[in-house]
Amino acid sequence: MAGREWFAGFHVVESALRDAPRRVRRLLVESGRRDKRTARLEALAAEAGVQVERVRRARLEAELPAGTRHQGVAALCEVAGPRAESELPGLVASAGGQPLLLALDGVTDPHNLGACLRSAEAAGVHAVIVPRDRSAGLTPVARKAASGAAERLPLVEVTNLARCLRGLQREGLWVVGAAGETDQTLFAADLGDRALVLVMGAEGRGLRRLTRETCDELVRIPMAGDVESLNVSVATGVCLFEIRRQRLARHGG
Repeated sequence: MAGREWFAGFHVVESALRDAPRRVRRLLVESGRRDKRTARLEALAAEAGVQVERVRRARLEAELPAGTRHQGVAALCEVAGPRAESELPGLVASAGGQPLLLALDGVTDPHNLGACLRSAEAAGVHAVIVPRDRSAGLTPVARKAASGAAERLPLVEVTNLARCLRGLQREGLWVVGAAGETDQTLFAADLGDRALVLVMGAEGRGLRRLTRETCDELVRIPMAGDVESLNVSVATGVCLFEIRRQRLARHGG
């Protein structure tokens, strides 16, 4: 389902103007702000045919949700909502012979969801799967943390994650879960030549029991220091780019 949301701050507004200019409906800039970053936004807006509205700070803040950190700029954008579970087979098919999916098992912090989307898009993931309940949604906070990736990468909401994973297994995908209680390390696992679903657990508790039992294989990130675990978004980036490294070593490109 599509809707409209305010994007605030230079980085996220610039990403919107650069990556999806047709979705920008309004661009507000605080009166009197004249600097290089503002000039860059105005140049991008001119290229996209988006009119810049110069407004007082009070007017800008009145348009935005209370407490929004805006740096004097904000854009009202058309945003893509989450995809339906019924769309997942088509997304897998369109990825070709070696799809890479990311499943997040109950990540509830929107900052972490956004950071995971950002890493996933950078690593070449074709879709991200999340449970419909007890999971962070595509809030403005998540979209800002994703830095544009939320608009480019399909996010699929599913009713039952374990059941969804079993369906993907029947379609030939190998389901790999990240868990600290296994002997198999991420770097020793053979992940470079498979159609894959990487499953990451929630903050603190990790993978739920049914999710863990559904996985074909569990891997852990080998840790050198005394820290027992990584933030889920950091761990997601490590795992995804190890998969990408193995794929590039195997196939190049």
